[in-house]
Amino acid sequence: MIPLLILGLLIQNPGAHGYELLSLMEKRHYKYIVNFTKGSFYYNLQQLEEKGLIEQTHQIRPNKGREIHPFKITSLGTEEFEKLMVKYGTKSEYVNLQFYGALLFADEFDKKKLLELIQSQIEQTEARIALLDEYLAITTKELPDKIDYFRRMNENSRSHHLVNLKWFKELKADIEEATV
Repeated sequence: MIPLLILGLLIQNPGAHGYELLSLMEKRHYKYIVNFTKGSFYYNLQQLEEKGLIEQTHQIRPNKGREIHPFKITSLGTEEFEKLMVKYGTKSEYVNLQFYGALLFADEFDKKKLLELIQSQIEQTEARIALLDEYLAITTKELPDKIDYFRRMNENSRSHHLVNLKWFKELKADIEEATV
């Protein structure tokens, strides 16, 4: 998935250098789409260049005493981008929370500790919703005339988190009621 993100960002931002691309991924909260680290990002950037899918432009921009190498997508990269769009655009997967695995054995676990785990899920979900609210407030102002698929995707993600939050709170209340 990281190659798709890099190629897509280079189509949107020709001439961007690695740090600019990574900053865009962080600013746009792409971590909700795919887990990535700085290391995995630069590894994928290097792999794309080695495969001839992107290339450095001939202009080197100085930045605080070091050279910045802007990239552009190649024709092979555009072909790969289209293949990856089809690959990921046709996938549909189950919703899979790791918490579900722990919940399978809830009856064998201390109820007080289980309530603490559920409270942790509530807090994490509320934090994600707050981040999405912050992002959505910004993007609505920035792109009022354009269909912003990423904004819509984040609205959908927010809706899922709201459903999860409601479920976690109901689950917590049910366990508290059963242990009284």
